[in-house]
Amino acid sequence: MTTADDVRTIALALPGTAEKLAWGQPTFRVAGKIFAALGDDDTAMGVKCPVEDRVELIAAEPEKFFTREGHDDTYAWLRVRLAALDDVDELTAILADSWRQAAPRKLQDAHPELGRAVADGEGAA
Repeated sequence: MTTADDVRTIALALPGTAEKLAWGQPTFRVAGKIFAALGDDDTAMGVKCPVEDRVELIAAEPEKFFTREGHDDTYAWLRVRLAALDDVDELTAILADSWRQAAPRKLQDAHPELGRAVADGEGAA
């Protein structure tokens, strides 16, 4: 089972990442942009996710992925239940994907091992 401590460890290991409290909750930022946030009870986290992708993720695995109705409706944000994740590798992949969506291109280019965010209009690889 993955935990809030795992989220913190993995997120802070990503290049250029800092932790900052916002709304009383830990958030993880790259270049000042939030890419992950722990929920107030440490059982879930929020990550960046294109609105069109999150519908598919929630439909495929509703035990893992969800949105908070009324709050996430118009944001490119997805909630993840930490206990439902398969392992730390899955958590790492989710956090890295969210980081790529927030990190500046120059920082992404400096860390090709983390891949690149798919630009608008490009197909996912």
